[in-house]
Amino acid sequence: MSCFTGDPNFCPECGNVLPLPGIQDTVRCPRCSFVIPVIEFAGREIHSTVVFNPEKSTVALEEEEDSELKGPVIDRRCSRCNKEGMVYHTRQMRSADEGQTVFFTCIHCRYQEKEDS
Repeated sequence: MSCFTGDPNFCPECGNVLPLPGIQDTVRCPRCSFVIPVIEFAGREIHSTVVFNPEKSTVALEEEEDSELKGPVIDRRCSRCNKEGMVYHTRQMRSADEGQTVFFTCIHCRYQEKEDS
């Protein structure tokens, strides 16, 4: 007797999502190997939609000149204007087993440097 009932997209035995019917006569649950005849899927339509992020939702690489720099300020000398004071933030740009990349932005001239840690 089935434990799960109701939605034919799920295995009635274990509740796992069933794969789409193919050219075989049966659909086999990849988790518990329960077998369902393909005829039970007859008349069903499959619809898929691809949604792309709008262009405005991407992160801007350059901030506006009027925008305020946010983040902790450290005593680091800018290599362009030679003044003290830079804001920093970190990102994991490389693989997980490597260090983070630290981005430094000068609070005076907004020059940006990066350092792989």
